[in-house]
Amino acid sequence: MTIADDKKATVPEAAAIKIDDLARETLLVPIIGITPLIVHRFSEKAKKQMLDNMQGRKKVKTIRDPQADYEEAFYRYDGPEGEGYGFPSVGFKSATISAARLYDKSVTMTSLRQAMFFGGVMGRDGQLLTPIVGEPVMREDVVRLSMSSTDLRYRPMFPTWSATLEVTYITSVLGRSSALSLIDAGGLTVGVGEWRPEKKGEFGSFAVDQSQEVEVVA
Repeated sequence: MTIADDKKATVPEAAAIKIDDLARETLLVPIIGITPLIVHRFSEKAKKQMLDNMQGRKKVKTIRDPQADYEEAFYRYDGPEGEGYGFPSVGFKSATISAARLYDKSVTMTSLRQAMFFGGVMGRDGQLLTPIVGEPVMREDVVRLSMSSTDLRYRPMFPTWSATLEVTYITSVLGRSSALSLIDAGGLTVGVGEWRPEKKGEFGSFAVDQSQEVEVVA
């Protein structure tokens, strides 16, 4: 045996680094609207106008079509039962994460963004949507664009509505009851959609529906 062989035999191998899987849980959380939900998707017409302005193209004046404006403001997806209405899942996540301001500062909004994930269905425009249950109506609002300019907006409103949030969270960061408390608090104090409480409005508030069971799916 050489000196090199003897050295190899006496030096222990380095311990392998062991990393466990992140423990996580997925919940289906039923929510119910407290106040009406106003939806306003950025329309293809508005996107084209912005692009034309950036490219210096002359603006072509068109006749206003309230029904077309209303239809284009929906978030839509195609499901097994046909066309459905939805709202971006990221909006519900933002409301939930923002509610962390109301609680213990040891849990930061940054850590919650990395520990909570909101699923949904793929919308026609490529966004992940949470399906909305309810019957929409057309809403007309006068909107101030500047001190001397106003405009009319035609948007869908769901007077009564509900949804089921698909929420996955890291269990080492949050407990189940804490996750549900954040969702409930975010629905009350932040909300989703146009004129929500976060934006000094009174629309788009929601709460965890206590009349239904929260389903654990994973």
